[in-house]
Amino acid sequence: MGILDKIFDKDDDKEKSKADFSNVQGGGSSTARPADVAAHGGVTGGSSSTSAPMEKAKTYTVMSGDTLSKIAQREYGDASKWRRIYEANKGEIKNPDLIYPGQTFTIPEA
Repeated sequence: MGILDKIFDKDDDKEKSKADFSNVQGGGSSTARPADVAAHGGVTGGSSSTSAPMEKAKTYTVMSGDTLSKIAQREYGDASKWRRIYEANKGEIKNPDLIYPGQTFTIPEA
């Protein structure tokens, strides 16, 4: 095989290098943060006929100048609901008066 064959991949080499996902099975994730688990009643994923449906939530990445009350005002239309965001993210927030750009918080459904 020549150097150009390696650069431009021969067709028969492509067949050999394709990933085989025929043995992949679905399941839950073990990468959920403890705050995410607590916010969702301990449910981390997977499927079970006896588990309760997960509460719908979205995430928000903190920007410079944000406060929990500003985020609550933007998300819920009520700045006084900042505690809801704090409670859902206690694992990420040590002091509710000190949040930092780049932190990602779960925003529970109103």
